[in-house]
This record gives sequence, C-alpha cells and structure tokens, in this order.
Amino acid sequence: MDTMSFTKKDPPKWLLHFWKEIDDKTFGDGFDCFVEDATCNLGIADWKGRETIRENLRAFIDTGFTALHDVTEYWDGGSLKVFRGTVTMTPDDRAHPVVKPVMTHFFYMDEAEPKKVRHWYGSVGPVAF
Repeated sequence: MDTMSFTKKDPPKWLLHFWKEIDDKTFGDGFDCFVEDATCNLGIADWKGRETIRENLRAFIDTGFTALHDVTEYWDGGSLKVFRGTVTMTPDDRAHPVVKPVMTHFFYMDEAEPKKVRHWYGSVGPVAF
C-alpha cells in the first residue's frame, strides 16, 4: 500500500497550456507535457503515444463543437497530479444545447522526466442523459 500527500495549488502553466491548445484548436506544443510514449485512458480511449493522443483529441474536437476547459481544483502529489473542473462544450450547430460536464483527471508523471506526463487517466461527463 502506498501513501501520498497532496498540496492544493494553482494549476501549473503546463496544464493550462495543454487545455488552451485544445480550446484554441491549435494542438501544438502544449502536448509537449507528455513523454513521447505516454498513455492516455480518457473515457473508453486507450491511446499510446503523444502524437496519437494529440491526433485523437483533434479528431474528437473536430466532430462539431468548441471546448472551453476550466480547472476548478488542482492537487499536486509529486508524481501524481489530480484536478477537477468543467468543460463547456459549445456545438457548432446552435440548434443543440451547450453542455458543461464535470472533468476529473489524474496525471502520473514520468520517473525519468518528472516534469512530463507518463500516463493520463481522465473522465468527462456525461454530456447528456
């Protein structure tokens, strides 16, 4: 069994930059927070590699909406970073409603490069009932 202490902090620049890349639909160097062979389990996704994560998120956002991520709470446990927030999802088709699902994400940092993410577990939603 492991024990870990967490400190509530302001969200780090790397995390805000990552979300901004998605929100702005630029998908650029904000993804450099991941090691090259990072893994992402976001909902049912099981993506391997930084470029696969980037391209799959781009494809998801390109399904017809704009996202705006808001980090409500960020906790730093050293090798594990946890945050919760909301994402406002505005459909391109204004006939559909704007939704604001809750997010919870766990970022396990890389042992060799502790400033980079090795494994991302995320949960968003539900977006509708």
